[in-house]
Order: sequence, then structure tokens, then C-alpha cells
Amino acid sequence: MKKYIDQGKNDTRSGFGAGLTELGRTNPNVVALCADLIGSLKMEKFIEENPERFFQIGIAEANMMGIAAGLTIGGKIPFTGTFANFSTGRVYDQIRQSIAYSDKNVKICASHAGLTLGEDGATHQILEDIGMMKMLPGMVVINPCDYNQTKAATIAIAEYEGPVYLRFGRPKVANFTPEDQKFEIGKAVMLNEGTDVTIVATGHLVWEALIAAENLEKAGISAEVINIHTIKPLDTEAILKSVEKTGCVVSAEEHNYLGGLGESIAGFLATARPTPQEFVATQDTFGESGTPAQLMEKYGLNAAAIEKAVQKVLKRK
Repeated sequence: MKKYIDQGKNDTRSGFGAGLTELGRTNPNVVALCADLIGSLKMEKFIEENPERFFQIGIAEANMMGIAAGLTIGGKIPFTGTFANFSTGRVYDQIRQSIAYSDKNVKICASHAGLTLGEDGATHQILEDIGMMKMLPGMVVINPCDYNQTKAATIAIAEYEGPVYLRFGRPKVANFTPEDQKFEIGKAVMLNEGTDVTIVATGHLVWEALIAAENLEKAGISAEVINIHTIKPLDTEAILKSVEKTGCVVSAEEHNYLGGLGESIAGFLATARPTPQEFVATQDTFGESGTPAQLMEKYGLNAAAIEKAVQKVLKRK
């Protein structure tokens, strides 16, 4: 099995901040908007270097989306920033009408996604955002796995013409992907080739999938691990090629199993190649207050849960 090295734990939201800072230096059309969460979104350096290209909207997220849509008319590339819950659930109508339906070039950048927001609890831990955003026609949905990939994704979406939802998180997690990587929207990344089972993971669960694969190898199980950083458009070619070899699949995500990556995979495979599948995700529930590690353990979003799902799906082949 290919070995991956944790280059030093960091939060994916800092990867966003670093990417936005670089864009501030290289793309004069990039502007940033924030709903009173500058520190949480790591926007400080961009603002310091480009004060005239930053708009503090305050706690008025719906207004922020409308302003962002308007800025695109003048050729600007607006990056909005707030928590994932406030980036989607609170402003879904504005996103649908002013951004998606109008096909505006807005980049909706959402931090503190999923359970790992932690102690703020269920009201802030959105587990439905991927489903909400992927159902909007024309919306690209991206969920990178570490600091380096989030930075690369942030830079890449500025070059893409059209609305994008970029989802990232609060906790410090393993940083293991290449610093100089090229981020390709809609192109899955093969992390480990295997023959017995396909593990398709996104976001914080990618590193957990690699740990699971290493443990499974010790048990004589060869796991193929694929990083799906772009949930929409989904790299169906990579998924199909893998399951044709392994014959079963486990999806892993920090999201409700309803509406998430796993559902997209299941929907595709139902018509292309019916395949036994197990879902590592939250089971139609809200979260609660706790540390990220405690919550991932309680809700079964870790390497141990992935290993258990693999053992289960192998019996269904």
C-alpha cells in the first residue's frame, strides 16, 4: 500500500485563507465578502493586502449573497465567507434565485461544515448542505480533504466560470496531499489501488479512509481508496472503473447519508452497474455539542467505522 505522510496538522479553513490571499495577489477581479466572521474564515491577510476589495456585510447573509450576485455583473469574482450552515440553509432562496438560476459567477465558501464544528452544537453543525447545494442546477460542489487541497481548490475555482460551493472545516486535520498539486474540478484522485473493495471518501474522511485501508491490508483485504473532492460534477468514470474491479463500494463522508456523496454514487451505480454499497455517514440525525474527535467517534465517522463497513459489504459481494 502507498504510504502517505502527515506533513503537519492544519485546518482546511486556513487552506482557504491561504488560497484567497494568493488570489488577491494574482487576480485583480477577485473580491471577498464576509458575514462578520473574518477570523473564522481566515480572511485577515487578504483584507490587509486588498482593503478596497473586501466588503464586511455583517450578520446579513442573505444580503451578502445578493450583493455577491450583483458584483459579478461588473466582472468581479466574489468569494463569500461564513459558516456552512449560514452559507446554505439560512440563504437558500437567495442562492437559488440570485446565483444558481441567474448563473452568476459567485464562489460560496463555507467553513465549519459538518459535525467537526464541535462545541457550538446542532444548530451550527449542518449535515444537509451537500444535498441542498448539489440539487441546484449548474452548481459545482467541492469538499477538499486537507489544507493543501483546500488552498489549491480555492485558487482553481476562481478560473471556473459559474457558481461554486466550496465546503471546508474548523479542526486541525492531517495535511497529506502535495503542496504543488493541480486541482481539477470533477476529477477524482486515486490514492491507493486495491482489488477487494472500493472506498470512496470526501473531506475529513479521506485521511480516515487511508488509515482504514492500512489496517485492512494487515487483515489481508486490498482496499482501493479514491478521494472525491468534487461531489458535483461527480467523476463517474473513476467510480465505475474501480467497482468493476472490486465489486463493492463503501462511501465515507461527514454528512447525512441522505443527500450526500454516497447517495450520488448509489444513484449513478443503480443505472450503470448495480453494486453492493455501505454508507459511512450520519444516519438522518442532528449533531450535538462535543469535541470533534468525540463526535466523529459517536456518530461513526472514522477509520474504525469504515473498516466495519468494508467487512459488511464484502459479505454482500
